[in-house]
Amino acid sequence: MDTAFCIEALEEALALHGSPEIFNTDQGSQFTSFDFTNILRENGIKISMDGKGRWMDNVFIERLWRSLKYECVYLKAFETGHQARAEIGTWISHYNKTRPHSTFDGLTPDEVYYGRNFVPPVSGYALHPDGQNNRQKTVLAA
Repeated sequence: MDTAFCIEALEEALALHGSPEIFNTDQGSQFTSFDFTNILRENGIKISMDGKGRWMDNVFIERLWRSLKYECVYLKAFETGHQARAEIGTWISHYNKTRPHSTFDGLTPDEVYYGRNFVPPVSGYALHPDGQNNRQKTVLAA
């Protein structure tokens, strides 16, 4: 619930990726603060906020956070912020490029976004000990 942290993350994202057309959040105090919303306005970004008590508005990102926690964060003992950032970045790459999703009939998000014939780069997160890409047709919960 730290506004300063959220502002820092927002500014970093804008610097790295540019301004999106629209920015959606829940109605947490850090996101409704003048300082946070003012940065969005100054960058010409439309502000979208989920309705109060509208958990379904954010269900997909909540599922992503759950998967991240149970498949990565809770299984690692991060010693430093740098290690956490690297491991989480690797997991997110795995999630998008090599992890099948039941929602997508066993395809990955990259395959859905870029097309069924998309061949993702080999990720260190999903390799067999023999170095073969671990792309099973097993449908996992997204």
